[in-house]
Amino acid sequence: MTSEGLSYAAAGVDIEAYERALERIKPLIAAVIGLDIVNHCVNDIATAGARPLFFLDYFATGKLDPLVFTSLVEGMTEACRAAGCALLGGETAEMPGMYALGDYDLAGFIVGLVEADHRRDSVHAGDVLVGLPSSGLHTNGYSLARKVFEGVPLAGRLAERLMAPHLSYLDDLRKIRWKGAAHITGGGITGNLPRCLPGGLAASVRKGAWEAPPIFEEIRKRGRVSDDEMWGTFNMGLGMILVVDPTDVPAEVTVVGEVVKQSGPDRVKVS
Repeated sequence: MTSEGLSYAAAGVDIEAYERALERIKPLIAAVIGLDIVNHCVNDIATAGARPLFFLDYFATGKLDPLVFTSLVEGMTEACRAAGCALLGGETAEMPGMYALGDYDLAGFIVGLVEADHRRDSVHAGDVLVGLPSSGLHTNGYSLARKVFEGVPLAGRLAERLMAPHLSYLDDLRKIRWKGAAHITGGGITGNLPRCLPGGLAASVRKGAWEAPPIFEEIRKRGRVSDDEMWGTFNMGLGMILVVDPTDVPAEVTVVGEVVKQSGPDRVKVS
């Protein structure tokens, strides 16, 4: 009979094998991150009706890993090509001692063009909210998600859900006649939706109108995160919300609420 205590290895979990696998997939993760940062920027300026022209990046690390860096550039190139904008280049900084081994910073900068004759109809009470589905967390809420899944091996389905690429909504915004648009990023739906609403108006959101990706329920249950925190942190399955006149709503989209007159301090009501 052994006197050794219980351990992960004794339970059949090979942490070293997991670490080796993680090293092999780092370039794959980097490609998704490259795509994420471009699509995030494209969506941000699309809410102003801008067509993306060019993108630049800033990459900083302690020691350059050529495979990771190449994958990042490949991801950014793919996203820029899809958006019809040029990847002009950027700055690469190698700063030993400033970053832990394997860590890096990536920042993006995008320039777009709004046509001189670009006009949007005014938003009014009675307009509807059209939700464009997200693939998952996109590029926000990861600090909370990391805390929730601390100590959990990020592999299999969980890794796929957490690393689902940030979608671009450029094509959707070109097809739909919209009055206002909110890119749901940091601050969640409650923090971002008011940006496209004039003073005196609010949004009434029906949370049962769409099906959110499973990752949000996993985070809520595992982390015992309150509803207010979830809605104020994550996109909850809607990466972009458009304000549309009721007569302009396409048949294939999901209506998730409506614009109403503001009757209290809250600009967004979820029911």
